[in-house]
Order: sequence, then structure tokens, then C-alpha cells
Amino acid sequence: MRKLTVSILAVAFMFGMSVQAADWNLDPVHSAIEFSVRHLAISKIKGKFKEFDAKMVFDGKAVENGSAEFTIQVASIDTDNEKRDTHLKSSDFFAVEENPTITFKSNKVSAVKDGKFQITGDMTMRGVTKEVTFDCELHGVVQGPGGNTRAGFSAETTINRHDFGVSWSKTLDAGGLIVGNDVKLSLELEFIEAKAEKAKAEEG
Repeated sequence: MRKLTVSILAVAFMFGMSVQAADWNLDPVHSAIEFSVRHLAISKIKGKFKEFDAKMVFDGKAVENGSAEFTIQVASIDTDNEKRDTHLKSSDFFAVEENPTITFKSNKVSAVKDGKFQITGDMTMRGVTKEVTFDCELHGVVQGPGGNTRAGFSAETTINRHDFGVSWSKTLDAGGLIVGNDVKLSLELEFIEAKAEKAKAEEG
């Protein structure tokens, strides 16, 4: 199951595009959610979540009406190392059995400039909810193969894992940490307008 909902096209109106209020669904094949964290204070370990989904709602006449939600299946974590992934799923980190998802629900969308904007909302991880702001960028709205209207964007934020109770680490003899505190989340998501999908299905 993939579930992640994010409202993005709040910036399309700034581009002069004729975008009406509509629901948009994620195209998971052309989307990714990744993260990175410092290891031994000298390098970065990167990983991804393979199971997620997304939707968005946008009103081109009132960008402040944009909204966002997301749900990530934490058990789908993949750092290209099975032993490390097992440790990350344990109670030392995500405690997947008790907390199988990471969720986000927006409460504010703010346009910045040049196709960039911010989405602020409540993110819940390991049973702890904190306000998080994503820096986002719209990459365009196009007619894709099959006639569907598609939109793509990127979003990034950095969180302190300790804020969410993900606190395991060890201190090196030199004073550094085995696992850094700051975690960078990077999203590359492509959406399909739900109205176009419905119309195509009815035609078929």
C-alpha cells in the first residue's frame, strides 16, 4: 500500500496556468521519498521509503486553500543493507510494529516566488506529532502520455529525529555521534489530475 498526500499546485496560479480546484493522485512509478543522515560525523547514509501514496487539492484562484496529507509505510524503508534496515525498524529507531506509518497533514500553504512555496503542517512519527515546514518547488504542469494532466514537484525539510523520539545512538571516543541528529527528507513527486483519470476511464 502506498499513501502520501501533498497539495502542491498552489504555485501554478503564479505561473499564469488555468488550474481549477481539483483532486490530484500520485503516480508512484515516477515518484520517490528519500532521506539522508550523517554517519560517524564524516559521511552521509542515504535511504528511501518504497511504499507511499499521495493526493493533492488545489484552487488556482485562492492558493491559501491548498492542503496536504501524507502517509508513509515505515516497514518499506530501504538503505541497501538488510541488517541496518532491520535495526531501523526496531524499537531503537522507528518501532515499526507499534508505529507502522509516518503521516503529515498540512495546515498552511505559503507562496514564496519563482515557483517556490512552503507547506507547513503536523507530521507524526513514532506516535509523536510536531509541526514541520517543507520547502517546495513546482516543476510544471503538462499533458502527459494518454492525455492525462500531470504536475511534478520537489519538497525538502530537515528534522531532528530526537524531536520524534527516534533517539538511539552512541558517542564515539572522539566525541562525535555514530548517527547524526538531523535527518533530511527529500520528495520527488508526480501527480495526475483525478478528473482526467475519471474521464478517461469513462471513455474506455
